[in-house]
Amino acid sequence: MVPEVVIELVESLKEVYAVSMICDCIGVPRSTYYRWLQKSWEPTELEQQIIDICKTLKYRVGHRMVKKILKEDHHISVNRLTVQRIMQKYNIQCRVKPKRKSKIAGESKCIVPNLLEQNFKADRPNQKWVTDITYLNFGESTMYLSSIMDLYNNEIVAYRVSHNQEVDLVLETLKAACNGRETKGLILHSDQGSQYTSYAFQELAEEKGIITSMSRKGNCFDNAVIESFHSTIKSEEFYTHQKARLTNSIVLEKVESYMYYYNYIRPFSKLNCLSPVQFRAKAA
Repeated sequence: MVPEVVIELVESLKEVYAVSMICDCIGVPRSTYYRWLQKSWEPTELEQQIIDICKTLKYRVGHRMVKKILKEDHHISVNRLTVQRIMQKYNIQCRVKPKRKSKIAGESKCIVPNLLEQNFKADRPNQKWVTDITYLNFGESTMYLSSIMDLYNNEIVAYRVSHNQEVDLVLETLKAACNGRETKGLILHSDQGSQYTSYAFQELAEEKGIITSMSRKGNCFDNAVIESFHSTIKSEEFYTHQKARLTNSIVLEKVESYMYYYNYIRPFSKLNCLSPVQFRAKAA
């Protein structure tokens, strides 16, 4: 029997029934109820700090990340199991990411070698980008999200959402990513989707001085970082609304909101608990 629930139940009924009768009905001694009533059930200082961290990050991080934030930002060293127990107590654990089904890209036109070879580390901004398209089946109709990520700090440098996945979608995404950035000699890695193997995409990349790279056919591990990001945005922003149909405009708003959160707020272990933009600014 949870003390907080017992107290709330008795408090709501004691104007109608005697406290002793209510306690008898729920199997809790009256003396236990009064002992619980006198005890403070407010969160401790540590618990409140953990609650505030999880709330700020919209309950999207696990206990290991919360432990790091407590140490880095609040100078509090605490066992991760303690953090996990508190998060479980207040039901503020991060959401579990569903397993992604593998897919094989469509027909090829212009195949290029795999230059990245699963080396997802970059020494500077605009050295290595990765890109992919994913489905957004959460609105009134299926939409498609095209994203480009900089592997230096995992920042999403450009994204576009469309009602179709034609070549124009990836062209507009690439144009937006290149706007205001030095891209000569940059490696841009994708899968062998028909949009990326199209001559239009390859020609635009060449025009921008970009060297294209492609995963082996049907091998999702060759482009794992951007595929993981697309899985993450669905897990953290949309899967809490399962069975609830959203309008397309709300889906677009949620994508925009999440992109800002991801780039400017969401902490990463590999970035010393900084967000992608914070890391880039600090390194500049």
